[in-house]
Amino acid sequence: MTPRLVIVGGSDAGISAALQARKCAPDVQVQVIYADAYPNFSVCGLPYYIGGAVSDWPLLAHRTAAELEAAGITLMPQAVAEAIDPSRQIVWVQARGQRQALPYDQLVIATGAKPIAPPIPGLELPGVFMLHTIDQGRAIRGYLEAYHPRRAVVVGAGYIGLEMTEVLVERNIAVTLLEQAPAVLPTVDLELGQLLTSYLEGKGVSVHCRTRVTAIEPTSDGLMVHSLEGGRFPADLVMVVVGVEPDTGLAKAAGARTGIRGAIAVDFAMRTSLPHVFAAGDCVETYHRLLRRPVYLPLGTTAHKQGRVAGENAVGGSRHFAGSLGTQVVKLFDWAIARTGLREDEAKAWGVAARTVAVEAWDHKSYYPEAELLHLRVTFDRTTHRLLGAQMVGPWRAAVAKRIDVMATAISCELSLRDVENLDLSYTPPLGTPWDPWQIAAEVGQESVERAP
Repeated sequence: MTPRLVIVGGSDAGISAALQARKCAPDVQVQVIYADAYPNFSVCGLPYYIGGAVSDWPLLAHRTAAELEAAGITLMPQAVAEAIDPSRQIVWVQARGQRQALPYDQLVIATGAKPIAPPIPGLELPGVFMLHTIDQGRAIRGYLEAYHPRRAVVVGAGYIGLEMTEVLVERNIAVTLLEQAPAVLPTVDLELGQLLTSYLEGKGVSVHCRTRVTAIEPTSDGLMVHSLEGGRFPADLVMVVVGVEPDTGLAKAAGARTGIRGAIAVDFAMRTSLPHVFAAGDCVETYHRLLRRPVYLPLGTTAHKQGRVAGENAVGGSRHFAGSLGTQVVKLFDWAIARTGLREDEAKAWGVAARTVAVEAWDHKSYYPEAELLHLRVTFDRTTHRLLGAQMVGPWRAAVAKRIDVMATAISCELSLRDVENLDLSYTPPLGTPWDPWQIAAEVGQESVERAP
C-alpha cells in the first residue's frame, strides 16, 4: 500500500514538509489540509502588499497551487481539520459542508500561530483590523482604497506594528503608535528602542509608550482609542498587532503534550508525544541553540527548516532540527533593526553571567561619500567571553541584514570575542573599514572584561 502522509496547515512549515517528503519518498501520497484558499503564501509580505510595494496579493505566493500539485501534492483548500484520532490514525475534516475521515500513516501538524486578540472592547468595529492572513491583508488594502483614512492608530510596536506604521505614513496617513512597553520594539535593548522612538518621531509619528489600550469606541467622526492612562486617540483606522500565540487547539484536543506558551512539545526530529504525529512551525516549541532548552520563537525561517525536518522524518528519514538563535531583522523607513542570540537580560534570566557593550561605528571609511553610522550592541559571557548575542541599528542600505548574519554564524560556531577580532573579513573603503564594526565591538568587549576587577 502507498504510504499516506497528511499535513494540517498550508503555510511555510506545512508546505516545506510536503515538498521534502515528496523529494525523499516520491511514492508517498501527500495531502495538505488548510482552512483558507491560499497555500504557501508569504504572511511576512502582507505589509508590503498593503502599502503597494507588492502590486497584487497573488504575487505573495512562494509557489502556486498548480506548482504544488505538479510536485505530487494533493491540496485540500477551505477544509477545517476538526479532530485527530491518534488511536485510529484518522483526521476528521469539515469541507464543503461535509465531514469526512482522512486516514494517515504519518501526520504533520503545521497549524501555525494566530494573532493575539487582547480583551479590548471594540475590536469588532468597522475600521479596526488585525493582520495575519491574506484575507485580512486584502480587507485592509480595500479599506484604505475605499475610505482614504487620514488618521490611524497602531496598537503594538513590534515588527508588524513598525512595518504597518511605515506603510501608513508613506500613504500620507497621520499615525499614532501605542506600545505598553517602555520603548518601541521590545525585542531589542531599551537604548535601541529609545533611539527608534526618536527616529519615528522625526518621521512625524506620534509615539506613546507605557500606554495600555482599554477600549475602542465609534464616534461621529470615526473611532476613538482609549488608554488606561487617560489618553484619547482619534482615528479613522485602527491596527491591533500585539503579537501571536501558537494555534494548538487541534493538537491539545488529541492529547499532544504542550509546553512553553502552550506550544506543542517536540523532539529534535519534530516528533510530538503522539505516535506517528509530527509538528513544525509557529505552533511548536523551538530548541534554542544557546540556552539548550525549548523556547517559543515563531519565525518564518525557523518554520521552513522545521517543516523540512518533519517531512523527511515522516517518510522514514533521520534528520534533526539544529535549533534557532532567533535571528531577525525589520526594515523601518531608511533604517533596519536586527538582532540574534540573547540580550543581556535574557541571558541573566537563564542564569548566565552576561555583559553588553555598546559601540557606534561607520559602515565604511568615513572619508568615502555617504558613510553611515551604525549602532551596535554585543552581549557575551563575562567568564568565557563567548558570544551570546548581537544587535544592530542603522540604514538598511548599510547591509544591516547581512551584517547580523556574521554574528549569528559566529554565535553558532561558539566563537569568543577574541575569535571575532581575528576573523578575516573583507575591506574596501566604499564598503567597509579595516576593522569591521563587529570587530571593533568585540575589542571593546574584550577590553571591558580585562579592565574589570
